[in-house]
Amino acid sequence: MISNELTTLLGIDHPIISAPMGGVSGSSLTKAVSQAGGLGLVGVSYGDANFIEHNVAPLQDLTNPWGVGCVMFTFAERPELWKKVLDYAPPVIALSFGDAHQVGYFVHSAANTGAKVVVQVHDVEQAIIAKDAGASVLVAQGAEAGGHHKTQATLPLIPAVVDAIEHQVPVVAAGGFADGRGLAAALSLGASGIMMGTRFALSQESLATPAFTSSLLNATAPELRNTRSFDVVRGIPWDEVYTARSVTNDFVQQWTGRDEELAQARAAIEPAWTKAVQEDDANQRALFAGEVIDLITEVEPAGAIINSTVQEAIQTLELLNRTIAIRV
Repeated sequence: MISNELTTLLGIDHPIISAPMGGVSGSSLTKAVSQAGGLGLVGVSYGDANFIEHNVAPLQDLTNPWGVGCVMFTFAERPELWKKVLDYAPPVIALSFGDAHQVGYFVHSAANTGAKVVVQVHDVEQAIIAKDAGASVLVAQGAEAGGHHKTQATLPLIPAVVDAIEHQVPVVAAGGFADGRGLAAALSLGASGIMMGTRFALSQESLATPAFTSSLLNATAPELRNTRSFDVVRGIPWDEVYTARSVTNDFVQQWTGRDEELAQARAAIEPAWTKAVQEDDANQRALFAGEVIDLITEVEPAGAIINSTVQEAIQTLELLNRTIAIRV
Protein backbone atom coordinates (compact mmCIF):
# COMPACT_ATOMS: atom_id res chain seq x y z
CA MET A 1 0.00 0.00 0.00
CA ILE A 2 0.99 3.60 -0.64
CA SER A 3 -0.83 5.76 1.89
CA ASN A 4 -0.86 9.54 1.87
CA GLU A 5 -3.19 12.52 2.20
CA LEU A 6 -5.14 11.53 -0.92
CA THR A 7 -5.88 7.99 0.22
CA THR A 8 -6.85 9.24 3.66
CA LEU A 9 -9.14 11.96 2.29
CA LEU A 10 -10.94 9.67 -0.15
CA GLY A 11 -10.89 6.56 2.02
CA ILE A 12 -9.08 4.42 -0.56
CA ASP A 13 -6.15 2.02 -0.23
CA HIS A 14 -4.13 3.08 -3.27
CA PRO A 15 -3.57 6.54 -4.84
CA ILE A 16 -5.00 5.48 -8.20
CA ILE A 17 -8.14 6.86 -9.87
CA SER A 18 -9.75 5.57 -13.05
CA ALA A 19 -10.68 8.39 -15.42
CA PRO A 20 -14.42 8.89 -16.01
CA MET A 21 -14.27 8.17 -19.74
CA GLY A 22 -17.54 8.63 -21.59
CA GLY A 23 -18.85 5.42 -23.10
CA VAL A 24 -16.03 3.43 -21.49
CA SER A 25 -16.21 3.88 -17.71
CA GLY A 26 -19.42 2.18 -16.65
CA SER A 27 -20.51 0.58 -13.41
CA SER A 28 -18.48 -2.62 -13.89
CA LEU A 29 -15.16 -0.80 -14.31
CA THR A 30 -15.98 1.63 -11.50
CA LYS A 31 -16.84 -1.21 -9.14
CA ALA A 32 -13.74 -3.22 -10.06
CA VAL A 33 -11.39 -0.29 -9.48
CA SER A 34 -13.01 0.67 -6.18
CA GLN A 35 -13.08 -2.90 -4.89
CA ALA A 36 -9.37 -3.18 -5.71
CA GLY A 37 -8.64 -0.20 -3.48
CA GLY A 38 -8.55 2.62 -6.00
CA LEU A 39 -11.24 5.18 -6.80
CA GLY A 40 -13.51 4.20 -9.67
CA LEU A 41 -15.40 6.92 -11.52
CA VAL A 42 -18.40 6.44 -13.80
CA GLY A 43 -18.11 8.68 -16.85
CA VAL A 44 -21.51 10.24 -17.49
CA SER A 45 -19.86 12.90 -19.66
CA TYR A 46 -22.46 14.80 -21.65
CA GLY A 47 -25.49 13.59 -19.74
CA ASP A 48 -27.65 10.63 -20.71
CA ALA A 49 -30.48 9.74 -18.35
CA ASN A 50 -30.53 6.04 -19.26
CA PHE A 51 -26.76 5.69 -18.93
CA ILE A 52 -26.83 7.43 -15.55
CA GLU A 53 -29.62 5.19 -14.31
CA HIS A 54 -28.01 1.95 -15.48
CA ASN A 55 -24.46 2.77 -14.38
CA VAL A 56 -24.78 4.92 -11.27
CA ALA A 57 -27.70 3.31 -9.48
CA PRO A 58 -25.98 -0.13 -9.19
CA LEU A 59 -23.11 1.44 -7.24
CA GLN A 60 -25.17 2.73 -4.34
CA ASP A 61 -24.63 -0.45 -2.33
CA LEU A 62 -20.88 -0.43 -2.91
CA THR A 63 -19.08 -0.12 0.44
CA ASN A 64 -15.86 1.18 -1.12
CA PRO A 65 -15.67 4.83 -2.22
CA TRP A 66 -16.73 5.51 -5.82
CA GLY A 67 -17.70 8.53 -7.85
CA VAL A 68 -19.28 10.08 -10.92
CA GLY A 69 -17.49 12.24 -13.50
CA CYS A 70 -19.40 15.09 -15.16
CA VAL A 71 -18.49 17.51 -17.95
CA MET A 72 -19.63 20.83 -16.50
CA PHE A 73 -20.45 22.77 -19.64
CA THR A 74 -22.95 20.12 -20.74
CA PHE A 75 -24.60 19.63 -17.35
CA ALA A 76 -24.99 23.39 -17.11
CA GLU A 77 -27.38 23.08 -20.05
CA ARG A 78 -29.21 20.11 -18.50
CA PRO A 79 -29.74 20.88 -14.80
CA GLU A 80 -32.29 18.09 -14.46
CA LEU A 81 -29.56 15.53 -15.15
CA TRP A 82 -27.21 17.22 -12.69
CA LYS A 83 -29.94 16.84 -10.07
CA LYS A 84 -30.33 13.19 -11.09
CA VAL A 85 -26.63 12.57 -10.43
CA LEU A 86 -26.77 14.32 -7.07
CA ASP A 87 -29.85 12.34 -6.04
CA TYR A 88 -27.76 9.16 -6.16
CA ALA A 89 -25.46 10.74 -3.53
CA PRO A 90 -22.11 9.55 -4.91
CA PRO A 91 -19.31 9.80 -2.31
CA VAL A 92 -17.13 11.56 -4.91
CA ILE A 93 -18.07 13.85 -7.78
CA ALA A 94 -15.42 14.61 -10.40
CA LEU A 95 -15.86 17.76 -12.46
CA SER A 96 -14.14 18.76 -15.68
CA PHE A 97 -14.24 21.30 -18.49
CA GLY A 98 -16.15 24.27 -17.16
CA ASP A 99 -15.45 27.99 -17.20
CA ALA A 100 -14.58 29.93 -14.06
CA HIS A 101 -18.22 30.73 -13.24
CA GLN A 102 -19.41 27.17 -13.70
CA VAL A 103 -16.71 25.70 -11.46
CA GLY A 104 -17.92 27.53 -8.36
CA TYR A 105 -21.56 26.56 -8.88
CA PHE A 106 -20.86 22.87 -9.47
CA VAL A 107 -18.33 22.55 -6.65
CA HIS A 108 -20.67 24.12 -4.13
CA SER A 109 -23.78 22.17 -5.15
CA ALA A 110 -21.84 18.88 -5.13
CA ALA A 111 -20.20 19.63 -1.78
CA ASN A 112 -23.61 20.39 -0.29
CA THR A 113 -24.52 16.72 -0.76
CA GLY A 114 -21.54 15.70 1.34
CA ALA A 115 -19.48 14.52 -1.63
CA LYS A 116 -15.76 14.98 -1.96
CA VAL A 117 -15.31 17.15 -5.06
CA VAL A 118 -12.51 16.46 -7.54
CA VAL A 119 -11.86 19.08 -10.23
CA GLN A 120 -9.72 18.51 -13.31
CA VAL A 121 -7.51 21.43 -14.36
CA HIS A 122 -5.10 22.02 -17.22
CA ASP A 123 -3.05 25.03 -16.13
CA VAL A 124 -2.13 26.99 -13.02
CA GLU A 125 -4.90 29.56 -13.44
CA GLN A 126 -7.58 26.87 -13.54
CA ALA A 127 -6.00 25.20 -10.52
CA ILE A 128 -6.22 28.35 -8.41
CA ILE A 129 -9.84 28.92 -9.44
CA ALA A 130 -10.81 25.36 -8.53
CA LYS A 131 -8.95 25.47 -5.22
CA ASP A 132 -10.57 28.78 -4.28
CA ALA A 133 -13.97 27.36 -5.24
CA GLY A 134 -13.55 24.66 -2.61
CA ALA A 135 -12.36 21.61 -4.54
CA SER A 136 -11.30 18.72 -2.31
CA VAL A 137 -8.80 17.37 -4.86
CA LEU A 138 -7.31 18.71 -8.09
CA VAL A 139 -6.51 16.53 -11.10
CA ALA A 140 -3.79 18.25 -13.11
CA GLN A 141 -4.08 16.85 -16.63
CA GLY A 142 -1.20 17.24 -19.04
CA ALA A 143 -1.31 17.23 -22.81
CA GLU A 144 -0.19 13.60 -23.09
CA ALA A 145 -3.72 12.52 -22.19
CA GLY A 146 -6.12 10.77 -24.48
CA GLY A 147 -9.42 12.42 -25.28
CA HIS A 148 -9.72 16.13 -24.56
CA HIS A 149 -6.80 18.16 -23.22
CA LYS A 150 -5.00 21.48 -23.51
CA THR A 151 -1.36 22.03 -24.46
CA GLN A 152 0.86 22.04 -21.35
CA ALA A 153 2.84 18.87 -20.81
CA THR A 154 2.41 16.85 -17.63
CA LEU A 155 6.00 16.97 -16.40
CA PRO A 156 6.14 20.76 -15.82
CA LEU A 157 2.42 21.10 -15.07
CA ILE A 158 2.31 18.93 -11.94
CA PRO A 159 4.91 20.74 -9.81
CA ALA A 160 3.66 24.12 -11.08
CA VAL A 161 0.14 23.33 -9.83
CA VAL A 162 1.43 21.89 -6.55
CA ASP A 163 3.44 25.05 -5.91
CA ALA A 164 0.65 27.41 -6.99
CA ILE A 165 -1.93 25.97 -4.59
CA GLU A 166 0.66 25.78 -1.81
CA HIS A 167 -0.16 22.16 -0.97
CA GLN A 168 -3.60 23.14 0.34
CA VAL A 169 -5.34 20.21 -1.40
CA PRO A 170 -3.99 16.96 -2.88
CA VAL A 171 -3.04 17.02 -6.56
CA VAL A 172 -3.55 13.99 -8.78
CA ALA A 173 -1.46 13.70 -11.94
CA ALA A 174 -3.16 12.76 -15.21
CA GLY A 175 -2.01 12.48 -18.80
CA GLY A 176 0.75 9.97 -19.53
CA PHE A 177 0.31 7.35 -16.80
CA ALA A 178 -0.11 3.62 -17.34
CA ASP A 179 2.10 1.82 -14.83
CA GLY A 180 3.98 1.98 -11.55
CA ARG A 181 6.92 3.87 -12.97
CA GLY A 182 4.50 6.66 -13.81
CA LEU A 183 3.02 6.58 -10.31
CA ALA A 184 6.50 6.82 -8.80
CA ALA A 185 7.33 9.75 -11.08
CA ALA A 186 4.10 11.55 -10.18
CA LEU A 187 4.80 11.17 -6.47
CA SER A 188 8.30 12.53 -7.04
CA LEU A 189 6.82 15.61 -8.73
CA GLY A 190 4.69 16.38 -5.69
CA ALA A 191 1.44 14.73 -6.77
CA SER A 192 -0.43 12.52 -4.34
CA GLY A 193 -1.59 10.00 -6.93
CA ILE A 194 -2.43 9.37 -10.55
CA MET A 195 -5.49 9.13 -12.75
CA MET A 196 -5.28 6.61 -15.58
CA GLY A 197 -7.61 6.56 -18.56
CA THR A 198 -6.23 4.62 -21.52
CA ARG A 199 -4.84 1.90 -19.25
CA PHE A 200 -8.31 1.27 -17.75
CA ALA A 201 -10.01 1.63 -21.13
CA LEU A 202 -8.08 -1.52 -22.01
CA SER A 203 -9.29 -3.45 -18.98
CA GLN A 204 -11.65 -6.41 -18.96
CA GLU A 205 -14.38 -4.43 -17.20
CA SER A 206 -14.47 -1.40 -19.49
CA LEU A 207 -17.27 -0.74 -21.96
CA ALA A 208 -14.79 -0.47 -24.82
CA THR A 209 -16.09 -2.10 -28.00
CA PRO A 210 -14.15 -4.80 -29.87
CA ALA A 211 -13.07 -2.41 -32.63
CA PHE A 212 -11.99 0.23 -30.12
CA THR A 213 -10.01 -2.31 -28.10
CA SER A 214 -8.34 -3.87 -31.13
CA SER A 215 -7.46 -0.47 -32.61
CA LEU A 216 -5.79 0.72 -29.41
CA LEU A 217 -3.88 -2.51 -28.83
CA ASN A 218 -2.47 -2.36 -32.35
CA ALA A 219 -1.74 1.38 -32.41
CA THR A 220 1.52 3.13 -31.62
CA ALA A 221 2.04 6.64 -30.31
CA PRO A 222 3.07 8.09 -33.70
CA GLU A 223 -0.34 7.06 -35.04
CA LEU A 224 -2.17 9.32 -32.59
CA ARG A 225 -3.41 12.74 -33.67
CA ASN A 226 -5.10 15.70 -32.03
CA THR A 227 -8.38 16.60 -33.67
CA ARG A 228 -11.63 18.48 -33.18
CA SER A 229 -13.45 16.58 -35.91
CA PHE A 230 -15.41 14.29 -33.59
CA ASP A 231 -16.69 17.24 -31.59
CA VAL A 232 -17.72 19.08 -34.74
CA VAL A 233 -19.59 16.16 -36.28
CA ARG A 234 -21.45 15.55 -33.00
CA GLY A 235 -22.27 19.22 -32.63
CA ILE A 236 -20.75 19.44 -29.15
CA PRO A 237 -19.67 23.03 -28.36
CA TRP A 238 -16.16 22.39 -27.09
CA ASP A 239 -13.95 25.41 -26.48
CA GLU A 240 -11.37 25.47 -29.26
CA VAL A 241 -8.52 25.47 -26.73
CA TYR A 242 -9.23 21.76 -26.26
CA THR A 243 -8.45 19.10 -28.82
CA ALA A 244 -8.92 15.34 -28.48
CA ARG A 245 -6.24 12.74 -29.15
CA SER A 246 -7.37 9.75 -31.19
CA VAL A 247 -5.84 6.96 -33.17
CA THR A 248 -5.73 8.23 -36.75
CA ASN A 249 -8.42 6.59 -38.87
CA ASP A 250 -10.19 7.52 -42.10
CA PHE A 251 -12.44 10.09 -40.42
CA VAL A 252 -9.55 11.80 -38.62
CA GLN A 253 -7.47 11.77 -41.79
CA GLN A 254 -10.26 13.28 -43.87
CA TRP A 255 -11.57 15.99 -41.53
CA THR A 256 -8.87 17.15 -39.12
CA GLY A 257 -8.11 20.80 -39.82
CA ARG A 258 -11.34 21.27 -41.80
CA ASP A 259 -13.58 22.21 -38.88
CA GLU A 260 -15.57 24.93 -40.63
CA GLU A 261 -16.17 22.79 -43.68
CA LEU A 262 -17.27 19.86 -41.53
CA ALA A 263 -19.59 22.07 -39.50
CA GLN A 264 -21.26 23.31 -42.69
CA ALA A 265 -21.66 19.75 -44.01
CA ARG A 266 -22.66 18.25 -40.67
CA ALA A 267 -26.36 17.82 -41.46
CA ALA A 268 -25.47 15.61 -44.40
CA ILE A 269 -22.57 13.73 -42.78
CA GLU A 270 -23.71 13.12 -39.19
CA PRO A 271 -26.43 10.47 -39.81
CA ALA A 272 -24.10 8.16 -41.74
CA TRP A 273 -21.29 8.79 -39.26
CA THR A 274 -23.56 7.95 -36.30
CA LYS A 275 -24.66 4.74 -38.02
CA ALA A 276 -21.03 3.77 -38.57
CA VAL A 277 -20.27 4.39 -34.89
CA GLN A 278 -23.23 2.23 -33.86
CA GLU A 279 -21.76 -0.50 -36.06
CA ASP A 280 -18.38 -0.09 -34.32
CA ASP A 281 -16.63 0.99 -37.51
CA ALA A 282 -13.04 1.69 -36.51
CA ASN A 283 -12.50 3.73 -39.66
CA GLN A 284 -15.10 6.28 -38.53
CA ARG A 285 -15.56 6.21 -34.78
CA ALA A 286 -13.48 8.12 -32.22
CA LEU A 287 -10.57 6.05 -30.91
CA PHE A 288 -9.45 8.26 -28.03
CA ALA A 289 -6.13 7.21 -26.51
CA GLY A 290 -3.21 8.77 -24.69
CA GLU A 291 0.48 8.77 -25.51
CA VAL A 292 0.96 5.85 -23.10
CA ILE A 293 -0.44 3.56 -25.79
CA ASP A 294 2.99 2.03 -26.42
CA LEU A 295 3.08 0.80 -22.81
CA ILE A 296 -0.14 -1.22 -23.05
CA THR A 297 0.07 -4.60 -24.73
CA GLU A 298 -2.86 -6.55 -23.32
CA VAL A 299 -6.30 -6.31 -21.76
CA GLU A 300 -6.22 -7.15 -18.05
CA PRO A 301 -8.63 -7.08 -15.10
CA ALA A 302 -8.78 -3.66 -13.45
CA GLY A 303 -7.80 -5.14 -10.11
CA ALA A 304 -4.66 -6.66 -11.61
CA ILE A 305 -3.78 -3.31 -13.18
CA ILE A 306 -4.01 -1.59 -9.81
CA ASN A 307 -2.00 -4.26 -8.00
CA SER A 308 0.80 -4.32 -10.57
CA THR A 309 0.92 -0.51 -10.69
CA VAL A 310 1.29 -0.22 -6.92
CA GLN A 311 3.90 -2.97 -6.69
CA GLU A 312 5.94 -1.52 -9.55
CA ALA A 313 5.79 1.95 -7.99
CA ILE A 314 7.08 0.62 -4.67
CA GLN A 315 9.87 -1.31 -6.40
CA THR A 316 10.81 1.75 -8.47
CA LEU A 317 10.98 4.02 -5.43
CA GLU A 318 13.00 1.44 -3.49
CA LEU A 319 15.43 1.05 -6.39
CA LEU A 320 15.87 4.81 -6.65
CA ASN A 321 16.46 5.03 -2.92
CA ARG A 322 19.18 2.33 -3.04
CA THR A 323 20.80 3.89 -6.10
CA ILE A 324 20.93 7.35 -4.57
CA ALA A 325 22.23 5.98 -1.27
CA ILE A 326 25.05 4.10 -3.03
CA ARG A 327 26.15 7.19 -4.95
CA VAL A 328 26.15 9.35 -1.87
